[in-house]
Amino acid sequence: MAKTVILGIESSCDDTSAAVIADGILLSNVIASQSVHEEFGGVVPELASRAHQQNIVPVVDTALRRAGICRHDLSAIAFTRGPGLLGSLLVGTSFAKGMATGLGIPLVDVNHLHGHVLSHFVRENPDDAVPEFPYLCLLVSGGNSQLIWVKSPVDMEILGRTIDDAAGEAFDKCAKVMGLPYPGGPHIDRLAAEGDSGRFRFSKPHIPGLDYSFSGLKTSFLYTVRDGMRQNPDFVEQNRADLAASLQRTIIDILLAKLSLAVERTGARQVAIGGGVSANSGVRQAVAQFCAERGIRAFIPERKFTTDNAAMVAMAGYFKFMAGDLCGLDAVPFARVGV
Repeated sequence: MAKTVILGIESSCDDTSAAVIADGILLSNVIASQSVHEEFGGVVPELASRAHQQNIVPVVDTALRRAGICRHDLSAIAFTRGPGLLGSLLVGTSFAKGMATGLGIPLVDVNHLHGHVLSHFVRENPDDAVPEFPYLCLLVSGGNSQLIWVKSPVDMEILGRTIDDAAGEAFDKCAKVMGLPYPGGPHIDRLAAEGDSGRFRFSKPHIPGLDYSFSGLKTSFLYTVRDGMRQNPDFVEQNRADLAASLQRTIIDILLAKLSLAVERTGARQVAIGGGVSANSGVRQAVAQFCAERGIRAFIPERKFTTDNAAMVAMAGYFKFMAGDLCGLDAVPFARVGV
C-alpha cells in the first residue's frame, strides 16, 4: 500500500472535481462540468454552488472507486481554498472539513493558482518528465495572467501580473462581442485556425516592467467591430475567422513580450505554462517555438490538466502535506488573492 495518499477536491468555479494521488502518482481524476451556464453567457454563482452540492458526493465516491482506494487509506484531504467563487468554494471546503473530521485525518488548503503552477508535476507514470526548480511559469487563465518564478513547490514569487483584465477574460469577452457561445475561448481557437492573423490590428499595451494589461485590447476590439458594423451589418459574419485569428495573435504577442523580458531578467532555462488559456493551440505553439529558438526547455501541460481539475489540487496538497504544512478547521475560503 502507498505511504501517502491524498484526496484532492476542486470547486472554485463551475467544475466539481476530485482526484486521488498516491506517493505523487495520479490514480484518478474525475470532473463534473456544469452546462447550465451556457444560456446565460457566463457562470451564475448561485447556480454553480447548487450544482456543486449535487455533484460533490458522487464525484468523490467515483474518484475513490476508480483509484481503488478506500477512504480509510487516505493520509489527508486537500481542497481549493481560493481564489474563486465563494459559494462554490464553501461547498468544497465544507465537504473536505466534514470528511477529514469523520476520518480523523489532516486537512491541506490549496491556493488554486498554485495548483495550476504545479500541474506539471501531476504524473500518471513515474517516468513522466517534470520541471526542475527553479523555473519560470506563465500562468494564463480567465481570471489571472501572471509570470511566476517557482523556487520550490511552496516558494513562489510573482514577477508580474495583470493590472486589469486577464488574457482569458479578453478571449471570452471579445468572443461575446462576436456573438459566439460561452465559453468563447475554444471558439476563438477553432476559428483562428481558419483566419488571417494579420488582417486586423488591435491595441497593445505599453506597461513598464513585467505586468500585463488587456483592457485596452478589449476596447480596441470592440471599436473595430462597432465601426465595421456601421458600414456593413454583416461585418462580423463575413470576417469572423480573421477577427478571431487577429485577436489570438495579439494576445499571444502581449504574453510573449513579457515572457521574453522575464526570461532575460531571470536567466530561466525552463519555462512552463498553466491555466485554462494554456489549452489554446496558438499559445501552446507560440510558447513551444519561443523556447525552441532560445534553447529553453518548455513544459506544455496536457489539455486535461489545463482547466480546473482536482489532480493539480491533490498534487499541490501532496507537496504541502510532505512539508508538514496543514490547516485547521477554522480555515475559510477566499475569493481573491495572488500567488
